[in-house]
Amino acid sequence: MEILKLNEISDVAVKTFADGYNLTKSAKSPVGIILRSFNMHEYDIPESVCCIGRAGAGVNNIPVDKCAENGIVVFNTPGANANAVKELAVCAMLLCGRKIYEGINWTSSLKGADVPKQVESGKKAFVGREIQGKTLGVIGLGAIGVLVANACVDLGMKVIGYDPYISVDGAWHLNHGVVKETDLDKLFAECDFITLHVPLTDGTRGMINEHSIAKMKDGAAIINCSRGELVNNADIKTALKNGKLSKYATDFPCEELIGTENLITIPHLGASTPEAEDNCALMVARQMIDFIENGNITNSVNFPTCKLARSGCQRITVIHRNVKNVLRSMTDLISGEGINISNFVSQSRGEYAYCILDLDEKLKNSVLGKLEKLENIIKVRLL
Repeated sequence: MEILKLNEISDVAVKTFADGYNLTKSAKSPVGIILRSFNMHEYDIPESVCCIGRAGAGVNNIPVDKCAENGIVVFNTPGANANAVKELAVCAMLLCGRKIYEGINWTSSLKGADVPKQVESGKKAFVGREIQGKTLGVIGLGAIGVLVANACVDLGMKVIGYDPYISVDGAWHLNHGVVKETDLDKLFAECDFITLHVPLTDGTRGMINEHSIAKMKDGAAIINCSRGELVNNADIKTALKNGKLSKYATDFPCEELIGTENLITIPHLGASTPEAEDNCALMVARQMIDFIENGNITNSVNFPTCKLARSGCQRITVIHRNVKNVLRSMTDLISGEGINISNFVSQSRGEYAYCILDLDEKLKNSVLGKLEKLENIIKVRLL
């Protein structure tokens, strides 16, 4: 089976897709697509594709809703690059506190035999502040946010966390020293540093803007290793110029921001470590293989988690609209052919649902065709 790669992927993925798969840039009828940053919004997805795997957490480069409508499961790899992004966020915060970034740039311009004297006389311009004892606000307590919060507690900071949708797993891993805040305005008012770790949605787009900045502590610094569109760039520039913000560190440079004083631009290095790339490649490859071969769904962004241990002699999976009587129509059709369903699981997510059925006998092609034509059925796979 062919897997189309739209970006270069770690060799770990190549090794994972070893038996029975051909991972290539020129697949004609791929069963799956694997990618990192390739923009798929204007891309014609081959009809043969049943799943797409993003080697990373964000999926704003993939038309997720369109994929769901066409029965294509989209996977991501939450947590696989979490440590790499955590380290960059902590580094960015240190750069915001101490004028290391400016000092390095200045030192690089020095010339002459008296460089040590120039350093000693000029270093007073780069006095900064320590982070120990300061207050950090972590917005978003997913895999990355939890790691950042825990690390900064260990560094001696007071850490305030905000996440109205925190998962049970996230809550279990959060250091008990992290203060939970339910009012974002209160977090803004108390924090010396604010770091963003939320996905880009209609609700979070531009969440850092003129109004939210006005509620922040004077001289606060913002670290953004999540998504550039979470902030209003024009409002950030104004706040840096008038001193309301002391620093803004972003992993998402753009023309509008380049050259702004007190801005630290990082060239999208959040997950740019071999460890993170290997972790993402391994996770997404395993998820795709399990779906292609067994129909199990783990870490999909458009369909529910759904798993079932194999039983019976044949497995079928069905993606359908989450409406009444669809399950009944499927099971009635199968049982009406005298075929026993040995095991069954069904899960829903929003307007879509997914089910796995293990059968004691093989379906005839004619029955499979009838199943595909039932109302509200999107895609049927025979495994």
